[in-house]
Amino acid sequence: MEKQNTKGREKMSALFDAGTFVEMGAYIRRRGDRENQAYDAVLTGYGSVGGKLAFAFVQDSDKNAGALDSVGAEKIARLYEQAVKCGAPVIGVFDGAGAVVYDGASALAAYGKVMKCVSDASGIIPQIAYVSGTCLGMAATVAAMFDVTVAVEKVSELYVNAPAGDLNENGMAAVYAETEADAVATVRMLVDLLPRNNNDAAAVDPTDDVNRPVAPAAGELRAAYLADGMTVMNLYDGYGKEVTTALTRMGGITVGLISLSGKLTAKGARKAARLVSFCDSFSLPVVTLVDSEGVDTVSDADLAPALGKLAKAYITATTAKVTAVVGKAYGAAFTLMGSRALGADLALATPEAVISVMDPEAAVAFVWNDKITSDKSRAEVEAEWKEVYASATIAAESGDIDDIVPAEELRARIISALYMLAEKADGTPDRKHGVPTL
Repeated sequence: MEKQNTKGREKMSALFDAGTFVEMGAYIRRRGDRENQAYDAVLTGYGSVGGKLAFAFVQDSDKNAGALDSVGAEKIARLYEQAVKCGAPVIGVFDGAGAVVYDGASALAAYGKVMKCVSDASGIIPQIAYVSGTCLGMAATVAAMFDVTVAVEKVSELYVNAPAGDLNENGMAAVYAETEADAVATVRMLVDLLPRNNNDAAAVDPTDDVNRPVAPAAGELRAAYLADGMTVMNLYDGYGKEVTTALTRMGGITVGLISLSGKLTAKGARKAARLVSFCDSFSLPVVTLVDSEGVDTVSDADLAPALGKLAKAYITATTAKVTAVVGKAYGAAFTLMGSRALGADLALATPEAVISVMDPEAAVAFVWNDKITSDKSRAEVEAEWKEVYASATIAAESGDIDDIVPAEELRARIISALYMLAEKADGTPDRKHGVPTL
């Protein structure tokens, strides 16, 4: 039987290294439709992506509009079974018109079966969803269950009941590519960045000088300054904009990079918590940068639960965690963003960091107003408050900051810590017995 060139096959060819794609279940068909079906609406297989084994399924919109049925679900289930056994990532390419409506309950069960596969594999192998066209209803739910969802501007339709606005702002997509070629490149880059599974270490291949000094522009220390080649893959860029979440490499090690700049909102907290949990699942270190005036208490009604999720994510994560205060860290922002108290392995600060229970200006107005005289201006009193109660040195003396590091040396210091923490063990190491003295 000759395999026809379809949109689904073209997408598989674009994802995998040339000549490496091997189809699985090529002859599986809907019962009673052998004569009319030269190929199925779901294409599955495996191959090499940047030299790494990966599995993929594609909803082929050239066949029955890519609609999922029980046959397609069974092919996806078999793919997942093999992927988990081999410990390799799964890429799901979504471009289909929901379910086969005349299949009734079996069509609904088909999506349930796929959901169970995705859930069972979560935290074991990376799962990347690529929405290359239509992804509606339960298909959108499935795509949302993946670790990272990549969408395409003006091409992807990703919603359950009705269009949900800008995918970059509503959190439906983690990466919003301008073109389909950009989306494919993003998927391939994700496979390269991530380990093959939760027992596999991501490759360490330094491509940048680990001691390269950081040169912040006008005192602003952006996350990209710390990354190898100053290159990061931002996730959920338009959602919770005060928080930047990204995957990148530092010293050749893949890390989750979180940067808070501004007041923390519920969206920003949920965004950061998700990356911490994802990184912990695959033992990727988490590097957190803090420059914040605190929490935006009027931003959202569900702020407290979101902050609770953020705290729990940092506390329960056993992966390596390095945090640096690179500017302001007022109130709950200092505590919640990967502080020593929440389990950071190393907490650093730059010399100009200001760590305070509240805004120093407000603190002076509240308790030190009487110190402002004709001989001592408000600005001088505020400077004194920062030195006495809110400096990086004071935080270091209390043990809440491990060291004070000049901004230009921060990248080298964090990478050194990541190398040290690469062999980090959780809990008390096993031993047979102690060694007695003579």
